[in-house]
Amino acid sequence: MNRARSSALILGLVVSGFATTGCMEFEDPPEVELKTNVVDWREEIIYQILVDRFADGDWGNNFSVYPSAPGKWHGGDWKGLEQRLDYLDELGVTTLWISPVVKNVYTDAGFDAYHGYWAQDLTQPAPQFGDLAALQSLVKAAHARNIKVILDIVTNHMGQLFFYDINGNGQADDPLNQSVPGTTDVFKENEYDPTYDVRGVQAETSLGESGLAPVIFAHDPASNHMPPFPEILQNPLAYNRKGRTYNFDDPDQLLRGDFPGGLKDVNTELCPIRDAMVDAYTRWIELTDIDGFRIDTVKHVENGFWRHFTQKVRRRLAAKGKTNFFMFGEAFDGRDQLVGSFTKNGNDAPPPADELAKDNQCVTDGVPLTADMLDSVFYFPQQFQVIRDVFRYRGPTSNIQKLWTDRAVNYGATPAQGGAVNAAGQGVSPQKLLVNFLDNHDVPRFLFTGAGMYPEDPIFGTPLALETRRKMLHNALLFLFTEEGIPCVYYGTEQDFQGGNDPGNREDLWTSGYERGAPTFQWIRRLSNLRRKYPALNKGDLQILWASDRTGPNDSDANVFAFERTGGDAGDSYAIVVINANIEKEGAPEFGGQPMQVGAAPGTVLVDVLNDGGPTYTVTNDGRLSIKLPPSSGAVLVPESQR
Repeated sequence: MNRARSSALILGLVVSGFATTGCMEFEDPPEVELKTNVVDWREEIIYQILVDRFADGDWGNNFSVYPSAPGKWHGGDWKGLEQRLDYLDELGVTTLWISPVVKNVYTDAGFDAYHGYWAQDLTQPAPQFGDLAALQSLVKAAHARNIKVILDIVTNHMGQLFFYDINGNGQADDPLNQSVPGTTDVFKENEYDPTYDVRGVQAETSLGESGLAPVIFAHDPASNHMPPFPEILQNPLAYNRKGRTYNFDDPDQLLRGDFPGGLKDVNTELCPIRDAMVDAYTRWIELTDIDGFRIDTVKHVENGFWRHFTQKVRRRLAAKGKTNFFMFGEAFDGRDQLVGSFTKNGNDAPPPADELAKDNQCVTDGVPLTADMLDSVFYFPQQFQVIRDVFRYRGPTSNIQKLWTDRAVNYGATPAQGGAVNAAGQGVSPQKLLVNFLDNHDVPRFLFTGAGMYPEDPIFGTPLALETRRKMLHNALLFLFTEEGIPCVYYGTEQDFQGGNDPGNREDLWTSGYERGAPTFQWIRRLSNLRRKYPALNKGDLQILWASDRTGPNDSDANVFAFERTGGDAGDSYAIVVINANIEKEGAPEFGGQPMQVGAAPGTVLVDVLNDGGPTYTVTNDGRLSIKLPPSSGAVLVPESQR
């Protein structure tokens, strides 16, 4: 794609002297036919991929590749991913979440943008991954296998594309001596990444401050530090220009500060910017037929933007034949109420009338905005409170019960208009669409031998053996694939990758040989098959049967959790899931001689479809069920008649 023609959206808005005559430009590649490729997102199994680290199918785009350095380009591309779709199909994957596709700053401060989060040009594909035809071919090949594609996007910031000319000499000084106002102290400042100032980054000379520092865009083709596109992003007013955030608890820094590392915060409160983001990213869908967005850093952008962006995207795509387009956001935060706030649609938590009226000032098509925002979010609170604290640290399973109880309050109960729907076309609420995960590119892998994987002090202790950690991983995966919501597996989990924090958790998958006989590959494949076979495991309503705050060595239910799924859109499908997260002893969902009460009718015979050849279990006359599990194990029980 180049800039030979303007997109259909022409911005004629003027905001505080911010004039623009166009949003983004494209070569004029033909749009593809858009289709609705998803029946019900709850049936999907997402697999997150960093394209650069998955498969290298075209050596022709391997420039500046250094596979031995974790922070450099390694050579993976869209062609390589397409060539490995059979691997993912066998694993049971039904949706690919691919890293951002837009052209980035290539390299910065010794690290490369292989991850895709340093955008420079929202209208062009990243040449390291291939051209538009390669991306279109990948999506088409995935759809031919009934595999959907989700695109990772960033609206909060752009890459490190300009510097603040604090001392007025026209060059980026690093470091620059700065004085501390009111004192004789000086400190070192980087003009690409200066510290946040609520007034905006200030220029300063030996005589004192002299107002807002000018913005100077870099021009270095070799590293692609070039002025951004669409062209509207070359106007300094497109950015908040307040410098690097250092306190994420400060609301203004959270929303308007630059992201640490020199990533420039976009002024998403401006109407032209809102429309430019809609146009840029919706255009990628129109050119490829991709099925959804994973949206980065949503907590760093005001809610008004999300109302505008999500509703405009849905309407534009629906008019061209694509509905059930899924949008979920990433708020890297353990605060459940904050993360859930982006899913409050309809009357769940309507914004103040004056706030909505302000947002509607950006509407030019005469269709007013509603309160709707996202279909779902990445469930980070569960990753911290359950995956980490229960399955890694062997904490009390009452953590799960508390978190899930709070879900009814903290997450939206109302589906977004034009958002995710079920097979009957009825909206599905965010509470039932949370994207569940064990780990990802921003946190250490579950198998990493860090905190929680030592039986004693991590400095002097010995890490748990891989076999023990793998059993813990398999139990966590069982939880992931059977709980309410959509499971998301991070690439490499199926090959027992064990990397620590970024970039250690971004390994090359090809080092595994794409081994399909690996124990965790086979385990995920089994769970995927069970999830597809029994509708209760993906669409049934969920009821907790057993949770415990006991973790002692003599407690029969220490680290044990059980729930059942039935009803809802699952018809008469029924399943009970029992998990023993204790790594040392057998456990049972019972205490004081009283086993758990279940919803199945007395006399129902249940079979364990997870563990072939296991015993059967019969519900007692008073509706109870007894089952004991070995350490780090689980069971999925279904009525014998449904096996």
